[in-house]
Order: sequence, then structure tokens, then C-alpha cells
Amino acid sequence: MGPPVRVAAVDCGTNSIRLLVADITTEPATGTRHLHELDRRLEIVRLGEGVDRTGRLSEQALARTFAACERYAERIRELGADQVRFVATSASRDADNRAEFVTGIREILGVEPEVITGAEEADLSFAGATRELAVAGSRRRTSSSTSAAAPPSSSSAAPGRRRRSRSTWAAYD
Repeated sequence: MGPPVRVAAVDCGTNSIRLLVADITTEPATGTRHLHELDRRLEIVRLGEGVDRTGRLSEQALARTFAACERYAERIRELGADQVRFVATSASRDADNRAEFVTGIREILGVEPEVITGAEEADLSFAGATRELAVAGSRRRTSSSTSAAAPPSSSSAAPGRRRRSRSTWAAYD
């Protein structure tokens, strides 16, 4: 097994923001990647509150989101992530004051947030969902360790439990 790379992913949606910090290791012989979760968090920030009506992210929504990011940044520093990825979706993409959001995230986390297109969001969601199906299928076919069959965006989630933030890990393939 190669040395682990510690990564952090933040998935910021219209209503919630998620953090996943994990170690990714790669088997040199096969290139198979394994994910070991260190921390997973979710906060409801309602970033998109009122954006359809006003076309803007509200000051209160930005404050809630930035406060959550401050907590996430502290945890990322504590765990010493080597790589950080921040992906934002619909609300930040559609808002007239998106630049204010991007600047705040850059200042707090020290990374350029990726405000992805609707098509990119769909691709990442599809990749995360189909990986879940592949992992579930391999769990049914064999009783051996599922980590060998699991892609880097997988973990030992309970069968049937949905974890949307896995889609953010699609970029680590």
C-alpha cells in the first residue's frame, strides 16, 4: 500500500454544506484506491434562502455558510489535509453576488471554490450514485473485504444509506 494522501472535500449546496476528510491509499500493483474516513460533517446553512426571489445570496445566508466554513477550516487544519477541494452548486452559481461568496470561501479555506455548472453537478451526482450501486453489488457477490472493490469515493456506509457528498470525490479518480 502506498503512503496515504489526506484529502478534504467540502460540498456546498443550496441548503446544506458537507465536509469529508479522509486518507486515500493506493495499492501500487493494482492502482486500487482505498478511502478511510477521518471525519464527516453536515450543517444546514440554507445558502439559497431567498435567492430565487431576489437573485442574491442574503447576508444572513452568507454569514451562516461562512461560519460553517470557519468550523470546517479548523477541522481540516487539525487533521492536516494535504489537498482541499470546495465545490459549490446551484445557489452560488445563480446568485448575482456570487463573487462575494467566492471571495469569502477563498479567505476562509485558502482554496478557490469551484462553482460548478449544472452539467458538472449532474455528472458528479451520477458518478457518486453509480459507484454506490457498484459497491452494493460487490457486497452482495462476495463476503471478502469490500474496500478492495470500493472506489475512492466509498466507505463502509450501511447498506441503503445515501451519502450525497461522495459525488465530490469523483474528481479524485
